[in-house]
Amino acid sequence: MRKKILRPMNLDALKAMRRGNREAEQELLGPGFHSFNRLHKSKKTYTRKAKHKKKEQ
Repeated sequence: MRKKILRPMNLDALKAMRRGNREAEQELLGPGFHSFNRLHKSKKTYTRKAKHKKKEQ
């Protein structure tokens, strides 16, 4: 396996890019953490939470 060659980069610029990306993500999705690699949850999975219960008519 080959190692990646790290090039010297301005750390302040890197931090600013990360901060900008984080702020843009928060504008799109709202505050807090948002997972992008979430597993598919089966419909049959049992949960007691009211927001997941089927509404009876």
